[in-house]
Amino acid sequence: MKKTLVAIAALGYFGVSVLLVGGLWYLWYSTGPAPVQPIAFPHTVHAGRLQIPCTYCHIFADRARSAGAPPLEICMGCHRTIATDREEIRKLTRYYEEKRPIEWKRVYALPDFIYFSHKRHVKAGVACSMCHGDVANMKRVRRVNELIMGWCVSCHGVRGASRDCATCHK
Repeated sequence: MKKTLVAIAALGYFGVSVLLVGGLWYLWYSTGPAPVQPIAFPHTVHAGRLQIPCTYCHIFADRARSAGAPPLEICMGCHRTIATDREEIRKLTRYYEEKRPIEWKRVYALPDFIYFSHKRHVKAGVACSMCHGDVANMKRVRRVNELIMGWCVSCHGVRGASRDCATCHK
């Protein structure tokens, strides 16, 4: 009887440990949310099939701290004449004509105490996909990396970038 109880306790402990490790692994490696956006922008077409570089639309990525959403003028540069019969393009055109900003839902956000510069990373040759994943093949953009300190420090270590705390913590 005592051996049976010890075996059950050991199996229970092992089972709980496996569940705990599995749960932590899931939280660590699970993909983030893929929010529904006001306009269903097909990265699969633009970044995928047409191979338009990220910085063509996200014009501030190589010039500023934030990459930001593309200005509507960038979209309308093509979509004044291309695919104007599609509903999502009609929505885009309405925003443009009404001079209303599109309220995109953020996929990535960092705490205020973190200083992150897209410009610095782009200039250093870090591919957008290193942090954002294979956006060109995403039906809807989702978070693929949890941008937490350990992940960033590991990348800095591999690339020989500064790991001084003041580099990112302002």
